[in-house]
Amino acid sequence: MDLTQNILSLLIWLPIGGGAALLFVGDGGDVLSGRARQMRWMALAVSVLTFFISVPLYTGFDTSTAAMQFVERTSWIGALSVEYYLGVDGISAPLILLTTFITPLVIIAGWDSIKSRPAQYFAAFLILEGLMVGVFSALDGILFYVLWEAMLVPMFLIIGIWGGERRIYATIKFFLYTFLGSVLMLVAFVYLYNKTGDFNFFSFRDVNLSLREQQLIFIAFLLAFAVKVPMWPVHTWLPDAHVEAPTGGSVILAAIMLKMGGYGFVRLSLPIVPDGSEYFAGMMIGLSLIAVVYIGFVALMQKDMKKLIAYSSIAHMGFVTLGFFLLWSTAGGSGAELGMTGGMVQMISHGLISGAMFLCVGVLYDRVHSRQIADYGGVANTMPKFAAFMVLFSMANAGLPGTSGFVGEFMVIIASFRANFWFAFLAASTLILGAAYTLWMVKRVIYGEVANKHVADLVDLQRREFVVLGILAIAVLLVGLWPAPLVDMMSVTVRELLFQVGQSKLAGL
Repeated sequence: MDLTQNILSLLIWLPIGGGAALLFVGDGGDVLSGRARQMRWMALAVSVLTFFISVPLYTGFDTSTAAMQFVERTSWIGALSVEYYLGVDGISAPLILLTTFITPLVIIAGWDSIKSRPAQYFAAFLILEGLMVGVFSALDGILFYVLWEAMLVPMFLIIGIWGGERRIYATIKFFLYTFLGSVLMLVAFVYLYNKTGDFNFFSFRDVNLSLREQQLIFIAFLLAFAVKVPMWPVHTWLPDAHVEAPTGGSVILAAIMLKMGGYGFVRLSLPIVPDGSEYFAGMMIGLSLIAVVYIGFVALMQKDMKKLIAYSSIAHMGFVTLGFFLLWSTAGGSGAELGMTGGMVQMISHGLISGAMFLCVGVLYDRVHSRQIADYGGVANTMPKFAAFMVLFSMANAGLPGTSGFVGEFMVIIASFRANFWFAFLAASTLILGAAYTLWMVKRVIYGEVANKHVADLVDLQRREFVVLGILAIAVLLVGLWPAPLVDMMSVTVRELLFQVGQSKLAGL
């Protein structure tokens, strides 16, 4: 049997099934029991197996075609022409690989720090992994919507059960923002279904729509995807969710779930309503630049490390949406392709860097039980290995050349310059702001005077922590020094997407 024929279903249902098994067996109520340890190993085994199963998405990927690959298609709800339709291209495959790569690291990171209900904790992440892979591979509107909304449940539980003191407030805010934003996406799908007779994304892409129809559908998609990115001004749920979430929840939220907003724009908004997207492109560029500049200044004011990194994520995701919507402003197709590819590379890079940054904060929190920058200082004296990793990831977050943080931002800035000098000027300000708030945090936490007597007693990285941060460090440097494999994987799909976006859907009306 050729497993590659059903690889996407395996990637969806293996972790979901593994998570369900963990819930069924449980940990016996004793986190130190043999059963609890077995549940940890089972969760790790399932996540690692899922990663290895995903590797053929890269090794077997045909970079010469923009067609969907690893396709699975069967009828699901025949009366409504709803299909179980899966497939990947150069846009979705890297995001699935990022998902399967990050999840085992999150499970390893929470190995000892989760003292309450560990089996349920790890089960939630496995189920969430399967649902996220499903979102990135779904090619049917109803399947996409069901998986999109189902993701909220495990993340809601992760924050609500294992989060901080204000976890209930954060979970309710997170759920309401993301759920209400997504309802209009379903309305748009139903409207398009009435036009096409099915929920196939390619049918949606090929139907002609008036400008008013496209504008309304774009707004419906925008409310769903802007909240998920999140874009200014619907970003306020993110800092609260990050601060209250356990470390693993923050990592998955920043590294994977935020990318679904950007993915939604390139999978749905741009190709399905190109004229509507062009109409609102100026607004999208403006909102993106506000995120890059204004939120950068907000990050400068933060005293909590998690909040600082959360606001940094909003600023960096502004580069993603900026790159996507520059295509009507750039002179020539090369600028449009550069911006689109840069936005995609930025999503992958930010997933690696933000995940690593939150894991670093988690290492300190496990020892000192404080996220306040003022409670640290001189950490490099007692934790030199940890300090080296945190400085590396901080430099990558600031866009240091040679790290993954530089590649996507540089591509988007060049594309911005081809569109408008002031776009590039404002976008490039993140290189200054990012360095300012990141280096300020590093100076106060890693160097400087010891502000807390507990810092003098800190123990450097355990082997488990060193492995997790070391793997992420290799990935950040690899993408930064050799981005070609990632860019090559995306390039043909990006060109096809730009071709589709360049075809007006008003012509047939």
